[in-house]
Amino acid sequence: MKRKPLVPLSQYVEYSQDEMLSRSREFYENVKRRRTVRQFSDRSVPREIIENCIRAAGTSPSGANMQPWRFVVVSSAEMKQRIRIEVEKVEKEFYEQRASQEWLEALAPLGTDENKSYLEVAPYLIVVFSVRYDLDNERNKVQHYYPTLSTGIATGILITALHNAGLVTLTHTPSPMGFLKDVLNRPESEWPFIMVVAGYPAAGATVPDIAKKSLEEIATFI
Repeated sequence: MKRKPLVPLSQYVEYSQDEMLSRSREFYENVKRRRTVRQFSDRSVPREIIENCIRAAGTSPSGANMQPWRFVVVSSAEMKQRIRIEVEKVEKEFYEQRASQEWLEALAPLGTDENKSYLEVAPYLIVVFSVRYDLDNERNKVQHYYPTLSTGIATGILITALHNAGLVTLTHTPSPMGFLKDVLNRPESEWPFIMVVAGYPAAGATVPDIAKKSLEEIATFI
């Protein structure tokens, strides 16, 4: 395959070190306010906001620039209800049969259970799929590299973009997730990676009183 031509790095903007420090602090102060929310308002959110956040996610780096992700945005009340029904089926089985006692004890402080009413209340469910391959014009498979890792990075940018826009999110990973592929009629090449619930928080919404680990606990400088 012919190598792509090289172009100048015109998009890069260099800041003074003082401004870099200020920008890094401001970003941290903003993003540390992000919380996972389970109580959503049904207030509508302009679709363009969601589109811009997905565009931001699409700037993510990926293996061989294959961009192996698809974002299926669900706003239809009928489809959200169908997804909720299927999610609660697998979640009920998880909590009652498949989850280990250790896992249940880890979840207990968060107060989660198989009831996922927010899936119908929130204005948007963004189901992220990892794409294992594409098809070229002759219907030949074009293999993707590091699709799971690449999709994970893109999802992180999506969540941050939604927070930056003023929305709250919940990352949901029903186990197993294969039913999402069937419900949303996705091709064989795609596999559900995560579902991001997005919208405004409900009036009086609450979150668990938890904290994040300190810098010393998560980083080592050598």
